[in-house]
Parts: sequence; C-alpha cells; structure tokens
Amino acid sequence: MKRMFSILLMLCMILTLPVQADSLTTNGGVSLETDSLPYRTEDESAPAVYFFRDISAESLVAAYQALGVELPGRVGVKMSTGESTRSNFLRPELIADLVHLLNGTLVECNTAYGGSRASTAMHRQQAKDNGLLDVAELDILDEEDSMEIPIEGGVRIPVDYVGSHFANYDSFLVLTHFKGHAMAGFGGAIKNISIGFGSAMGKVWIHSGGTRKTGSIMGQQDPFLEAMADAAKGVNDRMGENIVYISVLNRLSVDCDCDGNPAEPDMHDIGILASTDPLAIDQAAVDLVYAMPDSGSLVRRIESRNGLHTLETGEQNGLGSRNYRLIVMEN
Repeated sequence: MKRMFSILLMLCMILTLPVQADSLTTNGGVSLETDSLPYRTEDESAPAVYFFRDISAESLVAAYQALGVELPGRVGVKMSTGESTRSNFLRPELIADLVHLLNGTLVECNTAYGGSRASTAMHRQQAKDNGLLDVAELDILDEEDSMEIPIEGGVRIPVDYVGSHFANYDSFLVLTHFKGHAMAGFGGAIKNISIGFGSAMGKVWIHSGGTRKTGSIMGQQDPFLEAMADAAKGVNDRMGENIVYISVLNRLSVDCDCDGNPAEPDMHDIGILASTDPLAIDQAAVDLVYAMPDSGSLVRRIESRNGLHTLETGEQNGLGSRNYRLIVMEN
C-alpha cells in the first residue's frame, strides 16, 4: 500500500503543478483574482489550501495526494450519506477511486431530527438507495453508543459526544460537500466533524449549546455555532496529524444534504479544496463563495444565520487558522 501511494504521489507531482497564482478559474468558468480573497496570505507559516478547478474522481485523488499525507491504519471516510436520492451528497462515481485508494470505510452517525436516517436500519437503506454501499462498507458510528471526547479551550462546551465506533479508526479523511445550511448558514468541514461525528445525543448537545442531551435540536443560534466549533476542535485535536480535509464546492444549494428536497443551486460550481486545517479550508471555501458574482442566495443564507461566527469561534478556541496560502493546482 505504501509503495502504491509513493508511485501515485510521484505521478501526481508530474501531472499537477502548484502555482502561486494571481487568479484562478473556477469549474464553472468564472475568473477570480486571488487578491480578492480576504484571508488568503503569502505567509509561508500559514496552512496550505490546495485548489483544483476540475471536479472529477481523478482530481479528488490528486487533491488527497497533494497533501503529501498517507493516512495510517484503518481509515474512516467521513461524509454525508444524503437524506434522499434528490439530496446533493457526493455521488458514488466521484468518490469511489479515492475511497478505494485508502481502503476506506464510509462513516456516519444517525440524525437527531427524524427523517430517513434516524435509525441505523433506515440509514443503511438510504445509503444503499444512494448507491454508496456499492463503493464501500458503511459504519454507523453511534449504532451502539456514544463516547466522550474532551475539548481543550472550548468557548461553549467542555466535551463532545461522538459515536462510540469512532475509537475503532486510526485516521479519517473528512470528505465534505460544501453547501448552505438551514440552521448553520453553511455546511463545511467544521460541521462535518462536529454535528457529523456527533452521536444522536451529541447532536442535541451541540445544537442546544451544551445545555441538554435529549429533546429538540432547537436552541439559541450563537451558542449552537460556538458549540459546533468547539466540538470540531475536540475531534481535530484527538486525531492530530491523522485527519485531513477535502471539500467539494459543487451543486452549491442554499440547503444541506440533510434536506431531502433541497433548493436547486443558482450559482456556478467552484472546484475542490484540500487542507490539513479544518478552519483554513472552510474559510477558503467561504472566501471563494463570497467572491463569486452569482453567489447572492448562498451569501444571504450564510449571513442570515450568522454563519461566519463559527469561523470566528474556531479562531478563538484554537481550532486552526483563518489565514491560508492558496495553492492553485493546474492539471
């Protein structure tokens, strides 16, 4: 496996050249000046975020290889399995090559709001209907129980509750479809490792801002966003170097993949981002969305939910860096 990784990495370096570019062209053909991205920096100490224009199975593999990381041991691929066949989850044909390269297991947790993924049996059936079980095995992490993860320096919550099967994995690839969200404003890498890794109990805990573990997921907005950033820090700290992040910016609906009938996107696709820093990759995604000339609907969704507060809290609690170096990969 290691020899295969080294060969593929060399091929990737030959075929894909990193560029410190003044501009980039999105997947939808929109040209953007990189100076227009407010948190982009040329400071070499800032974490790298790699940008790929092409949205394809090959580019997804290249995005992982650009990070220069070989995830060890048993690899969990954390992604949304989608609420229905109409949801904008990442399609099997897009993710299969990368999941197979990692010999990965798809991992998710059940929902806390009902719907088609509220129980393990229903969740598996929905994943099957969505074609994901043709890619790899699916492990519902909270099928049996929850486990507690401490949070150092949390702004809102001191602990996080994830599915107990979380402990069975040596490393994680966090594979995120970036999009809007009816409650969080946007769903990116931070949401994927907080709400996404949260057990049903843990989801209530985060949504309520750490005030309860059962009952409604409705709570005060800013405490919810702060708890989400804190939970993400707990997960990221626990995994250390054994967690990496790839976000796909396509089908940029204002609605989440947890919506079974999402609004149709009204903006162009952007591309693929990869980083080892969850805050940097989310900030880069937000910067790119805001820079797009046709992103008004998504920007309004983000701001109507005060979604940028999640990024502010991630900076405050030490989750990562909002400043990033954008490496444009031409392939």
